[in-house]
Amino acid sequence: MKLYSSPTSPYVRKVRMLLIETGLDDRVEQVAIATTPIAPDAAIAAANPLGKIPCLERPDGPAIFDSRVICRYLDSLHPGRKFYPRGPAEWTAATLEALADGMLDAAVIALYESRLRPAEAQFQPWVDAQILKITRSLDALETLWIAHLGGPLDAGGLATGVALGYLDFRYGALDWRATRPKLAAWHDGFAALDSYRATMPPA
Repeated sequence: MKLYSSPTSPYVRKVRMLLIETGLDDRVEQVAIATTPIAPDAAIAAANPLGKIPCLERPDGPAIFDSRVICRYLDSLHPGRKFYPRGPAEWTAATLEALADGMLDAAVIALYESRLRPAEAQFQPWVDAQILKITRSLDALETLWIAHLGGPLDAGGLATGVALGYLDFRYGALDWRATRPKLAAWHDGFAALDSYRATMPPA
């Protein structure tokens, strides 16, 4: 299999962490590319019409995307403990993953507004709305989801840890830990995982 990736993409990082956690890392070739929404790499555009990473090429079917689909697919390939458990827990894990990925979506959109859009065309209320989504999500993680995060690591916890790491990487001034001590303590433990350390984005 071949994974189109970028070392700074949090969505790619989630897939790479799952590969390591499930022992599938040696079965997937990492293909690093440089791509943006306005200048997609030709290889990724050919594999994924949306031109987005991560994208996984496999020998027995069309390329699959996005990160949630790839993670579910990879989770089906290994015999160990599943990151997408069966039964009611599956929907809890999937909902938490959606929350974490939504927080990432807001963070990436806000970053693109300042990095890709000309200064005269930037719309600060749009950025503010994205930051509000992030802060509401952080508050929900601190209160509604912290008990679940304290259990066995599943896809939701994996996505949450990656999203928080991305905020550290791109939004240090947000200082999300200051008013969310339970979430901060949980992420300290998450950040000790070998898979987290092995997938740190370049400074």
